[in-house]
Amino acid sequence: MKPQHFKSLALAAGLVLISNPILAETRVSYKSAKTSSSYYQMGVQIAEAVKAGSKGDIIVTVEESQGSVQNVTEAAQRSGNYVFTTPPVLVKLAQGGKAMFKGKENPKFGEIRALFPIPSLTMHFVVREDSGINSFADMEGKTILIGKGSFGAKEGAKYLKLFGLEGKVKLASIELDNAVPALKNRQIDGFVTAGSYPAPNVIEAAASTGVKVLTLSDDQIAKTKRTRLVIPAGTYSGVDKDIVTTSLPVVAHTTTSMDDETAYQLTKAYWSQKDTMGSSAAWWNGVSGAMLSNVHGKIHPGAIRYYDEVGIEVPAANR
Repeated sequence: MKPQHFKSLALAAGLVLISNPILAETRVSYKSAKTSSSYYQMGVQIAEAVKAGSKGDIIVTVEESQGSVQNVTEAAQRSGNYVFTTPPVLVKLAQGGKAMFKGKENPKFGEIRALFPIPSLTMHFVVREDSGINSFADMEGKTILIGKGSFGAKEGAKYLKLFGLEGKVKLASIELDNAVPALKNRQIDGFVTAGSYPAPNVIEAAASTGVKVLTLSDDQIAKTKRTRLVIPAGTYSGVDKDIVTTSLPVVAHTTTSMDDETAYQLTKAYWSQKDTMGSSAAWWNGVSGAMLSNVHGKIHPGAIRYYDEVGIEVPAANR
């Protein structure tokens, strides 16, 4: 064989060796939230976890988003391994062509499939320990910070109205970022925040000031039409009883464009690393397989394969 033939064969072999790892690597786009939000941080944590759990076979690229509506809207336009986070209720609205999706109906919304739950947006009604507030009725005449523009602010205002407190509570005109110092300096008696528990600002308030986190009755929860959630006793310093509150479940979704094997490996990598994620970010500890009951519509067959393997119950309606 001529020397140039050996050279060609060697070059070809080198190309195979270089390209094989690239071919074995699966790339996933993960549409999350604004970079300043906790949900973007979760996206970064998931990306690291999936890389570790798949031994580098799946690489997740986290993309910033302006919110869940954008994420769902893009599901009708994106192909391949597109993963996005949204409350399941928005999938329901998109598939039904209702609310913000009215006039924007698209048959591709019917191809959305759930993968796994992530931490829920959890309502916290936090009051200073010595404020004299032990129930929602006790908030009358008190100064409460609910913020503005956020899910928590809108939800907080809704609850005050539902529970007969509209116009009876002094609403503080302070940014939510300043809630803890305002509580400590007695500028406010309490604040409302929505975030995955344990929420960093509630941890800080509990440690520096001493707080109570109000519990909702079953009747109050029914009025809100939100999902009941229990924050375990001891989650926050000095709060030694379970906190019954409401939440807005959030789930990672994809579409039928993702093949079954990728969905299986992605779901497996996520759950295999959940405890590790929880050791560095406590909000993962509130996630469980039982939260699949919050899913609207179908779960991806690849993800179902994993759940069936490990014995996590998948509701019949979601198969």
